[in-house]
Amino acid sequence: MECYDLTKMTWKEVEESLKTVELAIIPVGAHEQHGPHMAESCDAILAEKMAERLGKRMFPYVMVTPTVNMGVSPHHLNFPGTISLQPTTLIAILKDMVSSLKHHGIKKFLFLNAHGGNISTLNVASTALSQELDVEIYYAKTTASAKKSIESFVSSPLFGHSCEREVSEALYLAPELVRLSKLAKGDIQQRGRWKQLRPGKAIQGFYRYEEMTNNGCIGDATKASREIGEKIVEEALDNLSKELFQLMDLKVNVHH
Repeated sequence: MECYDLTKMTWKEVEESLKTVELAIIPVGAHEQHGPHMAESCDAILAEKMAERLGKRMFPYVMVTPTVNMGVSPHHLNFPGTISLQPTTLIAILKDMVSSLKHHGIKKFLFLNAHGGNISTLNVASTALSQELDVEIYYAKTTASAKKSIESFVSSPLFGHSCEREVSEALYLAPELVRLSKLAKGDIQQRGRWKQLRPGKAIQGFYRYEEMTNNGCIGDATKASREIGEKIVEEALDNLSKELFQLMDLKVNVHH
């Protein structure tokens, strides 16, 4: 066994793994539109694939749990197929997962998130549940730490959803998510309040995705490649494993 994947283990195998496991990785995704060229399960599957690879790098010190495959996606609801949780629902699910795993002796957790719309909720969940349940909870975006590769290979001024970065990651981790014959640039609305409310602006606020893009994506997916995805994913895994081993105070070579 090269990764403690809770979805594939018997209780006896879990019992044995708990002799070394110190942290549980909980993949968190979403079920939402990803433009004309990506499946709506994209975020959940990418979170799961990243968690599995991180679990292999950090074996036998971490366990990967089942994926939370829906997230906070109200801004995508006007595109068909999107399913959105309330922030309180997501926090309740995570609380029950953490409580259950704490019962088995695990007291450190990472919410490994692949959906930008979950970030504010995971911040609250990490803060509140760490105190309420007396555990250590961290959260991270799957590939946000791969800054060198993103700066080198992503040229669109506006990116982050079904763009060259995300499509490249999918081509490397789960190519079945991508409709190669339908790759498209984001059809960006030139006017609208979304420009004043984007991250980094002085004032933040809620807006619906169709206010920003007609086809549901941003960036330029036609520039995506498996090679770019590999660079981004592997840099992120280097960074995530290094930081987690430091937090766990384990001296391990993390470059695989």
